[in-house]
Amino acid sequence: MTVTRHVPTSRRPIGRFQVSLLAIATVLIAVGAAALAIDLPVATWCKSHRVPGEIGRLVNLLEITGHSLGAAIALIAVVSLDRTLRLPVPGRFGTSERAFARMVAATYLGGLLADVIKVSVERVRPRAADLASVASWLGTFGDASLGVEKPHLNDLMSFPSGHSAVAAGLAAALAWRYPHGWVLFALLAAGTATQRVVASAHYPSDVACGAAVGLIGAACCLGGPRLTRRALAPETVA
Repeated sequence: MTVTRHVPTSRRPIGRFQVSLLAIATVLIAVGAAALAIDLPVATWCKSHRVPGEIGRLVNLLEITGHSLGAAIALIAVVSLDRTLRLPVPGRFGTSERAFARMVAATYLGGLLADVIKVSVERVRPRAADLASVASWLGTFGDASLGVEKPHLNDLMSFPSGHSAVAAGLAAALAWRYPHGWVLFALLAAGTATQRVVASAHYPSDVACGAAVGLIGAACCLGGPRLTRRALAPETVA
């Protein structure tokens, strides 16, 4: 008889997954710094052009993995379909519940860190900026480049991208649980970052640094044992 049992797998080598996330985050920060040089031309082009037809609709849909509610729906789907994961409830916090709690924390911690940075660093979003009056990327920081009569507080919260942080955190959480699908998860996170630039919500440097923050947050939460469904050898009944 073949039965299926939920069992913890052996731990990964200590810190390997977290180190990988931090290494990628370091690269993204470097990319973000380099992207400052192209922030203005890219933002100017995106404000005056629209992605046509079905491609434009697809790009807009990619925002969902970086939206807090969209990420929550993805996590609910995961815990509903993966029987080795369980929602934490009062009085029950075993290995299955801890694994899912790590995934939730990894998804959202980077977004919270990005929000903290946003309220500390003013940067005008491309859609609210008078880019023609800005001489360099430095002019987008502060409120001098505002080009709207009645700006909203959100118009000054371009850096870093919170959507990119959440999307990167979700991708990291899913890759931790389902390593065979990491390419798909990375592509979805990259799609979210692209959508934020195309929609004139952020500059390229914003999304690169936002994704880095998301991975740093995920690295702080992941690293415990994963669970898998393992088929046991047929038992001999005496």
